[in-house]
Amino acid sequence: MYENIASSVTPRPLYTPEERVRRDATRWTIVQGVLAPVQFLALIVSVILVVRFLQTGEGETAATISIVVKTMLLYAIMITGCIWEKVVFGCYLFAPSFFWEDMFSMMVLALHTTYLVALYTGNLPVHDQMVLALVAYFTYAINAGQFLLKLRAARLQQSKTIQQSAVRVISQGAHA
Repeated sequence: MYENIASSVTPRPLYTPEERVRRDATRWTIVQGVLAPVQFLALIVSVILVVRFLQTGEGETAATISIVVKTMLLYAIMITGCIWEKVVFGCYLFAPSFFWEDMFSMMVLALHTTYLVALYTGNLPVHDQMVLALVAYFTYAINAGQFLLKLRAARLQQSKTIQQSAVRVISQGAHA
C-alpha cells in the first residue's frame, strides 16, 4: 500500500516550465551569476585577512574593511536575489523551491548584521568581532553549498527533461 502512495507522489520540480522561462529571461539571473563568485572571492580574501589578524594581531583595518565589503556584497546578492525570486516565482522570499535556502540565508544575514552592529557600537572587543565574522562566514559557506546543490539539481532536472523530450520525439517518429 505504501509503495503505491510513494510511487504516485512526484516531487515538485525545481522550476516549472513557466518559471524556467522567466528565470532564463530575467537580467537578475545574470546579476546573481556575477555577484555569487565576486562575493565568494571577497570571502576568501577576508578569511585570509581575518585569520592573519587573529594569529598575529596585525592588519586589523584591512580585516575590518574586508568584512564590511563582504557584508555589503551579501546584502547586494540578497536584495537582488529577492527581486530574482519575485520575477521567477512570484514572491520575494521563501518560494517553495528555495524555502530552506532562504531560511538559512536569514541566519547568515543576522550574523553578518550582528557583526556590523558590534563594529559600529564597539560592544564587542575586536578579537570577538573577528571571531563573529568567521562564524558568519561559516554559515555563509553552508548556505552557498545549499545553493550550489540546487543549481546542480536544476541542471540535472533540465537534462532529464531534455532526455525525456527526445525519447518522446523518437518514440512518436517510430510510430508514424
